[in-house]
Amino acid sequence: MTDRAIAAITRRTALTLAATLGGMTARAELARAADYPTKPIRIVVPYAPGGTTDIATRMVGEQLSQRLGQAVVIENKPGANSIIGAGNVASSPPDGYSLVMVIGAHAANATLYAGKLPFDPVADFAAVSHVVSAPLILAGSTKIAARTLPEFLAEAKARPGDLNYGSSGIGAAAHLTMEDLQARTGARLTHVPYRGTQPALQDLLAGNIAAMFDTYSTLKPQFDAGTIRPLAIASAARTKFAPDLPTFTEGGVPDFVSSTWCMLLAPAKMPAPIIDRIATEVGDMVRQPAISARLEELGFITVGSTPTEASDFLKAEIDRWSRVIHAASVRVE
Repeated sequence: MTDRAIAAITRRTALTLAATLGGMTARAELARAADYPTKPIRIVVPYAPGGTTDIATRMVGEQLSQRLGQAVVIENKPGANSIIGAGNVASSPPDGYSLVMVIGAHAANATLYAGKLPFDPVADFAAVSHVVSAPLILAGSTKIAARTLPEFLAEAKARPGDLNYGSSGIGAAAHLTMEDLQARTGARLTHVPYRGTQPALQDLLAGNIAAMFDTYSTLKPQFDAGTIRPLAIASAARTKFAPDLPTFTEGGVPDFVSSTWCMLLAPAKMPAPIIDRIATEVGDMVRQPAISARLEELGFITVGSTPTEASDFLKAEIDRWSRVIHAASVRVE
């Protein structure tokens, strides 16, 4: 037998073995998915209890528990702009029992902490489902003359750098969204970063800052009280929860859409059948009228995407915020 013939047999044997092992692995994963779950599941929230992300995650966890027949435990692991909590799950076994609910900061961190993260924001995770999005709303102080978005932008352009705006911190969605708005419109404002949303909101109420972006659930009580002004919502169309609030497109900034969002991620290499099972349950649950209504009350738009859609969305968000961060020369200390 020639060397060529022997090599051909060896290749065929290797391919047959690979196919056999691949089939065995696939069958094992299907069997595991059929039995899943057999013990409690934990979802890590990389932020402190009580915030919007925490509330949304607990709603999801409650419903998942009922659907999967196992307890779903929510663990709050705040710190380092969500890096601690996300890192905890990235290093967990990919068996379906550890998940993390990340928000837009996860996408921004890919650029803000490039080369310094203890994980790869994409490669070290398996996207499960883009659960909900919360369009950001631009709120203005009652101490400034502007009552509409066009008036606010006109004032910011007429007095470059004189108006300031607050955010919950450098690199937060509220910060990067305003940087994007300035790049899109030519308005120039001065950024005042705070350690969290509430201090920024208090200074907006006092008139110490002119504006800030945040979510509907955070701003609504003050809108209702008339202590701050809603200027525009960064959604593609008007929302059910704030039907009277005009979009940025209506205010003269076409296609300006920005949100904070909640996405379930799992450790990389988690079996696809388990990922699909969780994604299917999440998608079905957020579309239930009662659950959808509760989420809308919090200012969320329900999504419930497939794993592929979630992965594509995450990569697009990383690319988008990378461009904004580089263009604005945003740096974290």
